Amino acid sequence: MDIINKTFVKEFILLGLAGYPELEITFFALILIMYLVILIGNGVLIIASIFDSRLHTPMYFFLGNLSFLDICYTSSSVPSTLVSLITKKRNISFYGCAAQMFFGFAMGSTECFLLGMMAFDRYVAICNPLRYPIIMSKVVYVLMASVSWLSGGINSIVQTSLAMQLPFCGNNIINHFLCEILAVLKLACADISLNIVTLAMSNMVFLVLPLLVIFFSYVFILYTILRMNSATGRRKAFSTCSAHLTVVIIFYGTIFFMYAKPKSQDLLGKDNLQAMEGLVSVFYGVVTPMLNPIIYSLRNKDVKAAVKYMLSWKAVKQ
Repeated sequence: MDIINKTFVKEFILLGLAGYPELEITFFALILIMYLVILIGNGVLIIASIFDSRLHTPMYFFLGNLSFLDICYTSSSVPSTLVSLITKKRNISFYGCAAQMFFGFAMGSTECFLLGMMAFDRYVAICNPLRYPIIMSKVVYVLMASVSWLSGGINSIVQTSLAMQLPFCGNNIINHFLCEILAVLKLACADISLNIVTLAMSNMVFLVLPLLVIFFSYVFILYTILRMNSATGRRKAFSTCSAHLTVVIIFYGTIFFMYAKPKSQDLLGKDNLQAMEGLVSVFYGVVTPMLNPIIYSLRNKDVKAAVKYMLSWKAVKQ
């Protein structure tokens, strides 16, 4: 019987909003608009950070990496979500699911490290301004970004490989918009203790460690700012950190809401819980990348000046 039951799953079914068909067209329109904003907003930031010499600093280099990451992350999942919403086609191949899981996990892990690197950059700039050019040299910040991308990719390869080599016993329905790793592990008909342990270790390295770097960086930044005699200096220091801190709060707040929900939420019922998880997954996967360029452009005079210069330069060329 075990041999018969342990059939090889060739595809998965992503439920998404299957229980709420009346919301699918609305969600399609909203997600499409947000995806276009993501592509345009982050694309403009990348171009500005490359072609405007005023933005050739570590902070904007990391920001350009963050924008590129957001485009990659959303492009690995949003197009397929849009297709499933408009065509009602909810199946995804086994290897397509593995690819989606890999890119989602890799981009998420990399973003955690990048946010930690950006916090360290702000710490050095505010607390050690005279040594900033030496500590954050081009070699150093390029190496920091490279480590973020490489470690995120390696972490994703490990987690995806461990998850997709598990046997799946016929049940191929994923109660999610995407091939999210925890949702896939629920379908496995084998011991997933190794997966849980490696995920816990991954969370410690890629979630907790960068969060500690961010926390202590801002403790020292706040201490330094409060000791400043100039009110103008304090405002300038706060303004350089406010955009990054806003992004961190949104990013980590959404992650903890997704993966640290109290068990009492099960009392809401499966249907309501499914709808809530769907909304949160959309917020994490689409709204956060959409807000990043908006937050940085609205709160940063250099970025706004660079974008205006680009637009005026194109207007003159035409």
